[in-house]
Amino acid sequence: MGSIEVFPGSRNPTRRERAANAWRRAALPGTGAIRVRLSRLEDFAAIRALQRHAHPAVPTSTLKQFESRLRAFPEGQLVAVADGEIVGAASCLVVQWDDHALEPTWRSVTGEGFFTTHDTAGRTLYAAEALVDLPRHGPGVARALYQAERRLCRKLNLRRIIAAAPLAGYASVKDTMTAEHYARRVIWGDIQDAQLHLPMSQGFQYCGVIRGYLPEDADSCGNAALIVWLNPLFSPAGPPAKAASERPRKCA
Repeated sequence: MGSIEVFPGSRNPTRRERAANAWRRAALPGTGAIRVRLSRLEDFAAIRALQRHAHPAVPTSTLKQFESRLRAFPEGQLVAVADGEIVGAASCLVVQWDDHALEPTWRSVTGEGFFTTHDTAGRTLYAAEALVDLPRHGPGVARALYQAERRLCRKLNLRRIIAAAPLAGYASVKDTMTAEHYARRVIWGDIQDAQLHLPMSQGFQYCGVIRGYLPEDADSCGNAALIVWLNPLFSPAGPPAKAASERPRKCA
């Protein structure tokens, strides 16, 4: 969670290698034009299906969590659609990052997935979840979702987007290197890991490794790379999200 997830399709190593390099290829023929729109309640089943593929060992979102996210921050709940099919999804909230910076975990930053930590006075757009079937649809879906998140960040005059990219291949090498060494080798190009490569190609910067970010994720041994995109148009003026909440309501 918190970054683009790659669906290997099976445990076969050849398939996993192809999935790891899927971000380098163009979208597959027949996937159609990609359109990003706000999530709706009826999208819940499709989003859960994406989650099951991405994290088979991690429980999927409940309907109560999904409804809570839509209530807390509807602008931050997105789906990517191609040929009438939901092929990707992203889920964001606004936070005061200083409240979470010391020991960030997915559960603590997202309020156990309910987004009760959403704060209109915050200046950080936290990309809590992004799901894309890269082998089937190519990197275009991921790029469309990243572009939509950047537009939202600029619209709300937020300072940055922060996300956590699970180190998906770390479990296979954990006995030979640290998580930090693994992340560096991915950045240097020695190891292929689409979940970190793709956001880096979209302007995100690597900030370090978060240990215990998602303990249930066996592939990463719970480790994730903290990444950030800085909004070049940020103005120190108050975020519009906060200003809107403080406007006096008209009497009926």
